[in-house]
Amino acid sequence: MTPESAARRPGRRPGSADTRGEILAAARRVFAEKGFDKATVRGIAREAKVDPALVHHYFDTKEGMFAAAMRLPVTPHQVIPLLLEGPREEIGERLVRFILRATSAPETREPMVALIRSAMTNEQAATMFREFISNALLYQVADRLEVPHLRVEAAFAQMFGMVMARHVIKLEPMASATPDELVELLAPTVQRYFAG
Repeated sequence: MTPESAARRPGRRPGSADTRGEILAAARRVFAEKGFDKATVRGIAREAKVDPALVHHYFDTKEGMFAAAMRLPVTPHQVIPLLLEGPREEIGERLVRFILRATSAPETREPMVALIRSAMTNEQAATMFREFISNALLYQVADRLEVPHLRVEAAFAQMFGMVMARHVIKLEPMASATPDELVELLAPTVQRYFAG
């Protein structure tokens, strides 16, 4: 194979300094146009004009790519084990503490709040957020714990409401409550959803 023919192979663009950034830009366009469920790694690779293997090289999964494209501070592969490993009777506390930790620093909170705000005002963003949260996270946890989807969605709604009240609306005293105060208040309720 000559150097010229190697340079023409799909996904082998010479001189690209930010292939990862180009893939993320393509992913944002494809997720916005098709939503999370209908977007594919192949379609994103085609949009970025790279080989699908290169997409997998940078982002192991479609979920990981979505989290990176939307600048989310966590992926389902980080959250699911956190919820499933450890005593089942402590899931509520682990979940509340995790959400409080993930939203405590501006660099992790701001992307989450931005996605929430977008989902509240833009139907495409709402569809992407709904599909991602439901299929990549909530239903995975529900099925592994053998808990009805409705119960896991109720636990999510509790956490979503807390993030909204604390960081978007900034309701007091919730906005300034300590993590321990909120864990004590919310963990038993969240646990009830998982306990049945």
